[in-house]
Amino acid sequence: DGARGHRRGAPRRPDRRHGQGLAAHEMTLPTYEVYAIKYAERATSSHGTFIFKDFHDAPMDMDYFVWAISGGGKTYVVDLGFDRRYERGSRHLLRTPAEGLDLLGVNPAEVEDVIVTHMHYDHAGSMPDFPQAKFHIQEDEMAFATGRHLRHKAFRYGNFVEYTVDFVHAVYDDRVIFTNGEGEIAPGITVHRVGGHTHGMQIVRVWTRDGWLVLASDAVHMYANMEQQNPYPAAYNVYEMLEGARTAVKLADGNAAKVIPGHDPLKRERFSAPTGKLDGIVVRLD
Repeated sequence: DGARGHRRGAPRRPDRRHGQGLAAHEMTLPTYEVYAIKYAERATSSHGTFIFKDFHDAPMDMDYFVWAISGGGKTYVVDLGFDRRYERGSRHLLRTPAEGLDLLGVNPAEVEDVIVTHMHYDHAGSMPDFPQAKFHIQEDEMAFATGRHLRHKAFRYGNFVEYTVDFVHAVYDDRVIFTNGEGEIAPGITVHRVGGHTHGMQIVRVWTRDGWLVLASDAVHMYANMEQQNPYPAAYNVYEMLEGARTAVKLADGNAAKVIPGHDPLKRERFSAPTGKLDGIVVRLD
């Protein structure tokens, strides 16, 4: 199982048992537990998943997740998902992201920090369910979602204007924290702009008991996008998408198994639920 051990062909990381191979600053970092919470799903196909098409179009499922990072007496949420204001078409909302977090024992009303990887509808909705939170986002992403790029319908496809308006209100309420490039959310949690999927797409690096883990979100939709170097078709910049996947692996100490894609149902096979009650809903990634 690649997610639990060394994958054939992947670079081996330093032995971290008993502190071996750790840099001095890593030894002082808090370790975090990381969870993926499934809140929606839809049926799609391989032609909708890869830029470079095979002759044969095969069915593929897509899961929708938000993530919780817990440690140091605090829980950080990654992405807002979408809520019932958006539900439409083949996208089946199973539970709101807030309801999913509540199942894990996380009260959204008490969350103080939400990292927003990008402003597409399935990552930037449900802001009203987080009334105390501040939202960490790349400055390039906010400019992309509210500026001249959106004159093109191709760039509007992934956005939902009501969610964008929520972010504008949050700026006026001093609840948005902007980053340019790389930033630290807390010791052991950093964000890194990679672009590609959107102009300001960012990924999240987290220190765990098993070393660095990277929540790639939509910088890597599916494991196969990364493994086959065949990106997802919704792209602002294809070159940045390809480079972003490589950056994610580098940030995970060169171990591609520690890069977590944004939408792949295989997460639920490669990782285990923290309790039987949460099977099929939550997996623990660290």
